[in-house]
Amino acid sequence: MRRPLIAALLLASVAAPASAATRVEHAAVVRDAALAKSEAYPILEDLTTTVGQRMAGTPAEARARDWAVKAMQNAGLANIKTEPFPLKVWIRGAESAEIVGSHPQKLAVAALGYSGATPAEGITAPVVYFADYKALEDAAPGSLAGKIAFIDHRMMRTQDGSSYGTNGPVRRSGPALAQSKGAAAVLIRSLGTDSHRNPHTGGTVATPGTDPIPSLALSLPDAEQLARLVQRGPVTLKLVSTPRTEMGTSANVSGEIPGSAANEIVVIGGHLDSWDLGNGVIDDGAGVAITLAAAKAIKDAGVKPRRTIRVVFWGAEELGLLGAAAYAEAHKAENIVMAAESDSGADRIYRVSSKVSEAGLPLIAEITRTLAPLGIAPTRDNNAGGGPDVGALGRQGAGILELEQDMSRYFDLHHTPDDTLDKIDRAQLDQNTAAWAAATWLAASDDRPLRTK
Repeated sequence: MRRPLIAALLLASVAAPASAATRVEHAAVVRDAALAKSEAYPILEDLTTTVGQRMAGTPAEARARDWAVKAMQNAGLANIKTEPFPLKVWIRGAESAEIVGSHPQKLAVAALGYSGATPAEGITAPVVYFADYKALEDAAPGSLAGKIAFIDHRMMRTQDGSSYGTNGPVRRSGPALAQSKGAAAVLIRSLGTDSHRNPHTGGTVATPGTDPIPSLALSLPDAEQLARLVQRGPVTLKLVSTPRTEMGTSANVSGEIPGSAANEIVVIGGHLDSWDLGNGVIDDGAGVAITLAAAKAIKDAGVKPRRTIRVVFWGAEELGLLGAAAYAEAHKAENIVMAAESDSGADRIYRVSSKVSEAGLPLIAEITRTLAPLGIAPTRDNNAGGGPDVGALGRQGAGILELEQDMSRYFDLHHTPDDTLDKIDRAQLDQNTAAWAAATWLAASDDRPLRTK
């Protein structure tokens, strides 16, 4: 369908109150136009090629913000803002792990964000094996003094990514727990589902008031190798990990399609930062590209939404949702009626979820009906958490929309050197863009209350 006809159809819905059927019809036009001419891939290619990895607080993330401002300008967004905030920047150093003694061999490892450092020459200590997080919890106080704790687990491949949540404490709090029992350092089996020698990094959280100990993730094959060796007898490891921290600045970047009801805002977006091992393609360059391309598709339709559509690229998500917290605090007085984030990769959306007021449930039904031709199923309930960066907005009362992506292969790539552009399936990326364009348009052209508080 030619763009002038799209604009004419949508303009008719803005000029006078539209029935639900008319609104859904016009959203379908936006959906199909976005699917036919999605610009998500060129946006993603440009970000991840010209900027690459975007570790929070570093010059690379600053270059990404400059890129974001220009990309939003090119998409026709208005009121483009950069909102800085301070943070403690974690910078990776040298890292290695080597079994010494009777079975000498090197292991593939990556230090965890905000973990501590060894001396430059490293540390050498015996390994104590724990089959899972619970086994570490059961260890006696002081039993790990001077030793390296190795925490194993079994993360399963799931469509909804739920196994990541189940096993997440191994990385997030496992090192601090091991430290409380005297450990000198920690190794964990990576939170991943692949079978390659690519360790998965990610953040860990130290006990307040303590200096964190060295903590590293093993690639899955190396974790299995180490587990087999531990079963054969005592294992001693030499670890080297020399990260450092310094104060720096990150920022959130936003731009808008202003609505006629300017005091009502629909927020969509993704996080701009990434880990430093790969190019940050699925996490979360894809979310940035999908939501910006969706907004551009609406903008290109040539009409003004009722509610302002605001695209937000959050900073410093990977280092602890720091941009999300700063954004929620800075904008807590605004009437953000709905918030949604794309941060689960680039594969197809398979289900809609929400958390809105009862009065907003008919809107969710309209979104579900409009997205059904894309192979997207309706929500199971009205209790969605949303993407990580919109969680704080949800707790403040914003309605939540979640377009759930198929995460079956997401944790093969997540936080690894393998997070690169060649992994993108363009057809699935375009399906995402079409779904986001239609759902965002419906939310922004609606007038029903969506907030839960």
